[in-house]
Amino acid sequence: MATSLESSALTKRLTDSGLRPTPQREVVFKVILEKRDHPTADEIFARVKSQMPTISLATVYNCLETLVQNGLVRQVNFDRAPTRYCPNLHEHAHFHDETTGEVHDIDVPAELLAKLRGVLPPGYDASAIELSFRGKAAPETN
Repeated sequence: MATSLESSALTKRLTDSGLRPTPQREVVFKVILEKRDHPTADEIFARVKSQMPTISLATVYNCLETLVQNGLVRQVNFDRAPTRYCPNLHEHAHFHDETTGEVHDIDVPAELLAKLRGVLPPGYDASAIELSFRGKAAPETN
């Protein structure tokens, strides 16, 4: 469940960006924070609908776009799959389990991120690194 601190952070971020913290934006953000499972817009819509029955899918998409533009959530994209949304704003990678469809955050050591930035052409700096792994759970060995 989103804490009042998270709600006030949302309100401040939206207000600082010149946006109103509408009930729709707040409930969409709260739903993403409650279950950090990298949901799609359709999954978010289904969860929000139970709390706000009159909300439309278009409104959910508009809220997500606003949250992404204001740096409150990140989009996670995998080839030929719907966009997913991640509230973890720290630099990290994602693992996409091709069997279950689940997406997991993977912490990446700062030293590795620095090495990745070091392979850029001279004179370039990456504002973000998007690193993803695909696969399935390894079979357990006894």
